[in-house]
Amino acid sequence: MRRNNGCWALVLATTIAMNCVCAARGEQDMAPSAAWQVRLHETLPLLGHRNWVLIVDSAYPLQNSPGIETVETGAPLADVLRLTLDEIDHSIHVRPAVYLDAELPFVPEQDVPGVSQYRNDLKTILGTQSVNSLPHEELLRKVDDVSRSYKVLILKTRETIPYTSVFLQLNCKYWSDDAEARLRAAMKHAGGKSQ
Repeated sequence: MRRNNGCWALVLATTIAMNCVCAARGEQDMAPSAAWQVRLHETLPLLGHRNWVLIVDSAYPLQNSPGIETVETGAPLADVLRLTLDEIDHSIHVRPAVYLDAELPFVPEQDVPGVSQYRNDLKTILGTQSVNSLPHEELLRKVDDVSRSYKVLILKTRETIPYTSVFLQLNCKYWSDDAEARLRAAMKHAGGKSQ
């Protein structure tokens, strides 16, 4: 019996130690800025073409589709966007198609001080990326439709300028849109003939 007590003491001590280590590593104990980066880093390898990553302003609605995961970053939108694009750029499998709200160029500085600086910062961050613009409601519908079948990761920021959300549709990095178009044309031209 004495031997069993020693065994139980060892199990108890190990359990307590493991709980302390797990709590120290757990996302719930991390600052939001560290937790979102960990979540992005863990999730990105699982994402592929047809998935989306959104970097959104603080008033972006919490959507309840099962395919959507929303993570509070507690960080400025520009910082989250920079780090997200860098993470995608360093991936081996995906590249972003960038979508912005079509309303953003029309938001006046007199109504929203700082919007002009944000637009300039956004141009710098996006660099030579091709950018698509759609009305905000249309982008919300797209995300809602996609999330019925595919994962959407939403990174919510502290940004308080309207229409500043950035929508990244992921595409295959090692297969270009041109290559896909050529493949589809060849298949159409073959007209069902077996090779």
